Amino acid sequence: MSLSSLSLRVSLVQTDLVWDSPISNCGQLEEQLTHLIGKTDLIILPEMFTTGFSMSALHAEIPQGPSTQWMIMQAKRIHAVILGSLKIKDKKGLVNRLVVAFPDGSIQTYDKKHLFRMGLEHESYQSGTEKLVFSYKNWRIAPFICYDLRFPVWSRNVDLGYDLAIYVANWPAARSQAWDVLLKARAIENLAFVAGVNRIGIDGNGLEYAGHSALISFKGDELVQLGSEANIQQYSLSFDDLTTFRNTFPAHLDADAFELI
Repeated sequence: MSLSSLSLRVSLVQTDLVWDSPISNCGQLEEQLTHLIGKTDLIILPEMFTTGFSMSALHAEIPQGPSTQWMIMQAKRIHAVILGSLKIKDKKGLVNRLVVAFPDGSIQTYDKKHLFRMGLEHESYQSGTEKLVFSYKNWRIAPFICYDLRFPVWSRNVDLGYDLAIYVANWPAARSQAWDVLLKARAIENLAFVAGVNRIGIDGNGLEYAGHSALISFKGDELVQLGSEANIQQYSLSFDDLTTFRNTFPAHLDADAFELI
């Protein structure tokens, strides 16, 4: 099979989260994901899906702790990659770490680069310094976390190094318009599909979340928009459509060259 004929079945999981309760959140998610067994390639959970966007070290886990092991178990059970971020405490301190769990039991990780200072995240967590691009079923996928979405240089798709960007989030309802617009902007400027998965409900700080999880095409079209209700929706991405557009509209060849210092 040629690369141009490959598709990727992506499942967006928009759900409410129980505040600072990994056991409750993993339990309800395990039930919600059961119908996806053998029917999807990639499952995307929200940011800090076991706790909500909590600045407390409560329920922070060691690397490859219980919630990471739960993700590995689900990846094997469902036969799909599953990703989302967790509170992790490692040798450098507390980090907001996105974990990518593969069906073979392996993992890859990304630590959130841009810490949300308006929520004092920068006072509790350590910033990441390295991007991650992982490959699965011949797709190159770049995961990011929430506030990263506001910083186009960090998301820049240098030399078309990724095909799908993912943003997992706890993005408050008060700024839903910015979320909607920025997801489309990142897709258009980077000639890539973009998936954004946000939570719903009200967290332990009284902040409301309106969801608006979405899958955006490389042209900025909404392929999936989940609105404000709990939902899991799947969509099959076409590598052929992406390649055709990149070949006919190679805007990346005129991108400005620069280096981060």
